[in-house]
Amino acid sequence: MKRFYKAATVAPEGSGWRVMLDGRPVRTQCGRAQIVPTRALAEAMAAEWEGQPAEIDPARFVFRDMADFTIDAIAQDRAEALAATLPFAETDTLCYRAEPDTALYDHQIAVWDPILAAAEARYGVRFTRVCGIIHAPQSPATMAAMQAEIAAQDDFTLAALRNMSSLAASLVVALAALQPGADVDALWAAASLEEEWQANLWGREEEAEERRRLRRVAFAAAREFARLSASADI
Repeated sequence: MKRFYKAATVAPEGSGWRVMLDGRPVRTQCGRAQIVPTRALAEAMAAEWEGQPAEIDPARFVFRDMADFTIDAIAQDRAEALAATLPFAETDTLCYRAEPDTALYDHQIAVWDPILAAAEARYGVRFTRVCGIIHAPQSPATMAAMQAEIAAQDDFTLAALRNMSSLAASLVVALAALQPGADVDALWAAASLEEEWQANLWGREEEAEERRRLRRVAFAAAREFARLSASADI
């Protein structure tokens, strides 16, 4: 599709903001009003439209796509979004370790335990750690606390949380990324620790490296989407 507009701007609407193309409001892919909670997020989405070349590249619409996902999917069925996100606490990658007395196990303890301990202190829970791949359920109290934390998020944050949890295979990592001042690079390194370990051990393959890079970019984008949707308008 060729670029059909000259300028992308933002305008207030109700309690939110929306992107305008030559003065006409953008709608979601399902035709709903594309209203976002903050001017900061609307401006980031407008920048995606402004940055489009003569031939529109859909891959450049990262924030627009996440806003549409929020409005067209999350807001229409929060129960499904909660049900899709909670299992990442039950099978959190940070809870599954190698066998003790191995170098990988020691590395996992050093990197993962501080993140888990911070989450346990923050939410008043205890995560079950497992050695090996056999599933061990988290306690009902832990799952209830995680469910309550997910349910407390607004639609835009929940959309980001669902994406980050899936990319990291870890609800703990995704929730940690939402904290003010979170070190996104360190959190992603923790989530991808085993992949990096295996790559360092057996060698790196170009396609696998590109997939990891794209997942890292998507994780950072989801976190930025959450930050922008929660920032105060100036």
